Amino acid sequence: MSRSHRITLSGVDFIPDLSGALFAPEFNALLVADLHLEKGTSLARRGVHLPPYDTRESLLQLKAAVESTRPQRLIFLGDSFHDQGARERIDASDLAMLRAITAKVETVWITGNHDPAPPEDVGGMIVEEMVLGPVSLRHHQKALRDGEAEISGHLHPAAAIHARGHRIRCRCFIADEKRLIMPAFGSYTGALSVRSEAFEGLFGDFHVWMIGDKAVHRFPAAQVR
Repeated sequence: MSRSHRITLSGVDFIPDLSGALFAPEFNALLVADLHLEKGTSLARRGVHLPPYDTRESLLQLKAAVESTRPQRLIFLGDSFHDQGARERIDASDLAMLRAITAKVETVWITGNHDPAPPEDVGGMIVEEMVLGPVSLRHHQKALRDGEAEISGHLHPAAAIHARGHRIRCRCFIADEKRLIMPAFGSYTGALSVRSEAFEGLFGDFHVWMIGDKAVHRFPAAQVR
């Protein structure tokens, strides 16, 4: 994991990773948002046929992120499972991989709109919200109380810039001094422009940390299209 970039909320540093995960060194915690496991099989049931390997790819990437950071705690920020039937559809070998990951690290599942009741047999505890020091962790954004900072998922942010005559668009972290929204981690998840209406009113003067092929790149709001 590169430590060249840090995002600071209420005095707490977080390190954005190429995988889309976020590491909190002060708390030795790894945060991941919006895996949407088994989205591929959900789409197949509606006639959209894609290779059914999104869960495996997402879990392999998660395993690599855990191995590189060696956290004491792994925190999922909701929509980890694409729907309430995902647990029944997951392949046995993928389920075994997930359980092997959660068996090695303290795991917390924050509930999301896609998974308001995550499965209870994959390791870890289930909560609606939690805190790391002064920073609240939740799936969906809320109005912030005085002195509160927040990390959430849900919106799957992406940003675009123009460089050398080309438009470059990538998944991204977006943050100001009080709020950070994480990119979606899952292999089949889409991404929503940070210039869309969904982000209006959530941020002041923000920056984005765009996930490139080999590095995470930081840009101010003025450069984002």
